[in-house]
Amino acid sequence: MSNTYHVGKQGDTIPEPTQFTAAPFKKSRPPEPLNFEVNLIAEAGTKQKKTGTVQVNIPGFSPVVLYCDEQPPVGDDTAPPPLAFFAAGIGFCLMTHLTDILNARKIQVDSLKLEQRIKFQTNLGTMRELGHTTEGECQMVETHVLIESPESTERIQALLNEAEGACMAHHALRNPIPWSTRLVHNGEQTINRQG
Repeated sequence: MSNTYHVGKQGDTIPEPTQFTAAPFKKSRPPEPLNFEVNLIAEAGTKQKKTGTVQVNIPGFSPVVLYCDEQPPVGDDTAPPPLAFFAAGIGFCLMTHLTDILNARKIQVDSLKLEQRIKFQTNLGTMRELGHTTEGECQMVETHVLIESPESTERIQALLNEAEGACMAHHALRNPIPWSTRLVHNGEQTINRQG
């Protein structure tokens, strides 16, 4: 086994879904909000290896090929597991909004760090062998934003408040959002549920 750990690379082609029509990007005019989507096509490989091509449909964003795996014995530990991408996406999205806002508002920040803990629960490793259905859940997300700045407490609190309000990942965590799942088995839809 190679000790090279694969995370991703810039993609050559954009994702081309077959089950939905990816929306073209439409530029907004203030005060209209900017509407965009992130599209992913993922494919399973051997054991727990997965490859996905993901792209934000805003012009200038390149497609990215991401690799995903699990630890032995089910996987080969050649790439991050899916929950690592999930957790990093939440943290990095908030940091993107923090840095964008502090630069736009000319807020002096000497140091910005984020520490995050997400608790999960699963019976994957204990109950499946006994014939039980596998179940899992996300129990909590705990975020610590650490800022060193000569700015007032009120200004730094306003920075975090605005960033949390702008962060789409945090919005998805805090608010019920529409979801849907379809199963297409041998070309025929067999499940179509939503909530």
